[in-house]
Amino acid sequence: MKVVDLMSDEVIAVSCKDTLEQALSIMINNKINGTPVIDNEGKIAGIIVKADIYRFLIDEGHYGTYPVESVMSKQVIVAKENEDIMEVAKKIRDNNVVSIPVVDEELKVVGIISIEDVLDYFINK
Repeated sequence: MKVVDLMSDEVIAVSCKDTLEQALSIMINNKINGTPVIDNEGKIAGIIVKADIYRFLIDEGHYGTYPVESVMSKQVIVAKENEDIMEVAKKIRDNNVVSIPVVDEELKVVGIISIEDVLDYFINK
């Protein structure tokens, strides 16, 4: 089974220039814990999760004016559409993440695969 068979192609993402307030609002409104951060060309630039924003609020404040790029993780674990699902399961486990953006050869975000997607696959197999 390949990533493309399980991934969601409806990706909720934020841009590098969105504020932390905007990013948190998007996550809350869509009931998600994190989201890929994309640049102007739709390429993966980072990833941000609620915990990143909450840690920032404790130390810094001003989340209504700070851009996402100032807090996001820039080292992103990604998957490719043709990657085997077992490899993605290993990435999720080894990196202690709950979802992985799926990118094409140009690093444009084309989907997302979550730990729930992988677990559902193995449960239903």
